[in-house]
Amino acid sequence: MHQNYNDSQTAEIIQQAIATADGHCRARWSLLEHQNTIGLIILTIALLGMVTSALGYILWGFPAWLTIILSTFFAALSHELEHDLIHRLYFRKNKIAYHMMMSLVWLMRPNTVNPWYRQKMHLNHHKTSGTENDLEERILGNGMKFGFYRLLISLDTFISITLRAKELSRLKQFNYFDFTLKGAPLAYIYLLALYSFLIFHSYQAAAPVLSLSVDYSYKLLAVIEFLNILAVVWLLPNALRALCLHGISATLHYYGDVDHLNKQCQVLNHWALFPIQLLCCNFGSTHIIHHYYVRQPFYIRQLIAKEVHQVMREQGIRFNDFHSLVRANRFSLTEKQNA
Repeated sequence: MHQNYNDSQTAEIIQQAIATADGHCRARWSLLEHQNTIGLIILTIALLGMVTSALGYILWGFPAWLTIILSTFFAALSHELEHDLIHRLYFRKNKIAYHMMMSLVWLMRPNTVNPWYRQKMHLNHHKTSGTENDLEERILGNGMKFGFYRLLISLDTFISITLRAKELSRLKQFNYFDFTLKGAPLAYIYLLALYSFLIFHSYQAAAPVLSLSVDYSYKLLAVIEFLNILAVVWLLPNALRALCLHGISATLHYYGDVDHLNKQCQVLNHWALFPIQLLCCNFGSTHIIHHYYVRQPFYIRQLIAKEVHQVMREQGIRFNDFHSLVRANRFSLTEKQNA
């Protein structure tokens, strides 16, 4: 009881610090009152950013690597917007605007289930975070020991559910066919295009070694040319975005011995993570704030993170606990405690 009381006190102190910092931030910047408008502006910037990056590659000679990085960054913005939309932080009373934004953020990041289905999964995540029934994080690899298999799982949620269908089927809220259907049509288009691109170029690389034919028809070459462009501007950016986000998310969440809000997450803000954080909107550093205070848009979390992190340190929240990967995301620090 005494420990629970301390945990509750700690959570209350952190939540109050977030609320205070949020209030100061909003008082300092009156434009933050226009939350719907800000969300729409960020969506417009992200969408135009992806389109401009694509045009830069197709028409203006942008190198492929630059286009992929730029498009990944803008796609990551759309993920944060989707996250906010899931919690109905924009256009709560305007269904047309709300569903339009939900549709566009899915279009920008097609390698996911639709956001209306993900809404149920994410709200369940907040109720069950760190437990066996936390479907959202388990799909991303949370609770698995670090290694090649976990890296493979992090690449794609559809790879994850396919390889682990039997394991995940024990969860009441998971049905393999229902989950895959919720990816239609965008995820189907994405996966078909991505794997066609990968298979062709794998064959192309192996052909000289294995003395295979490379006499392609004109029609096939035209399709491949289109796939090559699509890969640079849409497919590979989202594959990279997913790899960065899933790796960070499944690392910062604890699993298995989580019995309180204070044990659900850690802060990942080590300088070495900067390139990855850049491509998932600093998710590792700020996501824990969301667990304590869900009714806050992502851009305010960025503004108050430094101030809130100081309070979290004082309250014993962990920072950069990379060893959790070896412990399969267990909160406990010793094998004896994990047993």
